Amino acid sequence: MRTTRLLTVISLALAGLAIAACAGSTAPATAPAAAPAGTPAPVATPEPTPPPPPPLTVVPDVEARVAQFARTPLTADISALPASEKKALAESIAASRLLDEVYLRQVWTGNPALRDRVLAYDGPNAAAAREYFAINFGPWDRLKGFEPFIGDTPHPDAAGFYPPDLTKEQFEAWLAAHPGDTNAFRSGFSVIRRRDSGELYSLPYSQEYLDLLRPAAEHLRKAAAATSNESLRRFLRTRAAAFLSDDYYESDVAWMDLDAPVEVTIGPYETYEDGLFGYKTAFEAYVTVDIPAESSKLAAYKAELPWLESNLPIPEEHKNKNRGSESPIRVVDLVYSAGDGKKAVQTVAFNLPNDERVREAKGSKKVLLHNMLRAKYEQILRPIAARTLAADQLPHLAFEAFFNEVLHHELGHGLGPGRIKKDGKDTEVRLELQELFSPIEEAKADVLGVYDILALTKRGKMPKELLDTVPPTYLAGLFRSARFGVHEAHGQGVVSQFNFLQEQGAIAVDADGKYRVVEAKFPEAIKKLLNAYLMLEARGDYAGTKAFLAKYGVATPALEAAIGRLTDVPVDIRPLFPQADELAPEIVPDAR
Repeated sequence: MRTTRLLTVISLALAGLAIAACAGSTAPATAPAAAPAGTPAPVATPEPTPPPPPPLTVVPDVEARVAQFARTPLTADISALPASEKKALAESIAASRLLDEVYLRQVWTGNPALRDRVLAYDGPNAAAAREYFAINFGPWDRLKGFEPFIGDTPHPDAAGFYPPDLTKEQFEAWLAAHPGDTNAFRSGFSVIRRRDSGELYSLPYSQEYLDLLRPAAEHLRKAAAATSNESLRRFLRTRAAAFLSDDYYESDVAWMDLDAPVEVTIGPYETYEDGLFGYKTAFEAYVTVDIPAESSKLAAYKAELPWLESNLPIPEEHKNKNRGSESPIRVVDLVYSAGDGKKAVQTVAFNLPNDERVREAKGSKKVLLHNMLRAKYEQILRPIAARTLAADQLPHLAFEAFFNEVLHHELGHGLGPGRIKKDGKDTEVRLELQELFSPIEEAKADVLGVYDILALTKRGKMPKELLDTVPPTYLAGLFRSARFGVHEAHGQGVVSQFNFLQEQGAIAVDADGKYRVVEAKFPEAIKKLLNAYLMLEARGDYAGTKAFLAKYGVATPALEAAIGRLTDVPVDIRPLFPQADELAPEIVPDAR
């Protein structure tokens, strides 16, 4: 702002000189008469002072909303790490902290200014308002369909990626008139802005967030210099370069090859935040420490991926047999998360990268956050099951079933349609389903995970006990996920599973309102539901997906009532990272 005003003053001064010079060339030889003596000097008109922003308003129950998230310290065993790897860990955490600020802007460009006002706010429930703003990365409650809990500004589907008033029709009309802009506008690594003239233009992430990505890249380079592990060094160096070039392919390949005690995932990946099209990726980070013994137990599942693809309940022409099958699996403990990986409901695992070029060449890597999984199982899933499942179902609840469901959910993301043909053209599922891709893909992975476990168990590849423990553990998990917001897009995917399976008779409710899995009908119902999700993706059927979610994605009164019985159970955890605070202390922004 100061720079703008200074430039304005200089411009006006130069303009004045130019006018004077021009006037001098045409002025009469005689100078104008002097003003009469005693004439008062002209008084400069002061610039009007902008009105102060309205006072902040905070919902009265914000403390109760914060209490939905159980504060939980997460740690990892780093005692065996040499000093070089601890240094790499610390620098990776420092880089990740900067992505918190990038993501804050991606959620909404007005967030940094509002954050300053929230920090300075000293009204009722001030501490809770600050904490809930930090949990949600903004003033909208992610558990309540993005209702504002600070102020009354509606949540923009455009997030911070597009002009807030841009519609899908305007975006498509612009591309129809300017086809040369298509790749840049639909890129996952650009923002769209509007000039004063009304023209739209794209700006790559490396320019939009340069003030944060440049120092983040420097921290990654320092981490690379510290580590003695060549695969980690290569990933960190190539990812630092990608932050400044917007070309993530080489570093995605390097991440697939990463095999180190310190496992770092950092960059722009998921598109959930883009509610307009689902094109734009959000920055996130997971700084973790590998648990080699747990990772080695799961290595055998990589060999099953080709068979799992062939076993999908869809016609052969829709099966994706071109993806790479390296698919490493890592079990890790989380030391620090950032950005899209730390908002509200916490991630327990992920399957990356999302670039179909990398998936076809190398496959995808599955990373399971062991300490996060254990915390959620003990603090959330078990209490939920006790309140929602029939008594005879409870003895079959098991952490191993929960762990394996999460694993095969992530494996499921790497199976099924990816690149497809629609109307004779090569395209991708995510491009065709747009903002509906995330809920349908997550639901597909949920159901495919169960389907694959049942199939592998019958083949003798997994313990037979899972046949008894997976169905009720999965059902309890649906209640857990439904609490994340049954009225928003992601929640619709969860609710659609519940309603479809209940329609098929695979889920039943007892007279006391408790639920159970109907074993005789469950496997076939899972197969039918999986076929429905996979075929919507295989056809790139946006209209069909919208109709499916409209039919099955609406919570019934009985489901709402069951969720209502869970008010004393935390919705999720609020992770605390004491080791990260020791290794790379956070610089807390001052209230201004």
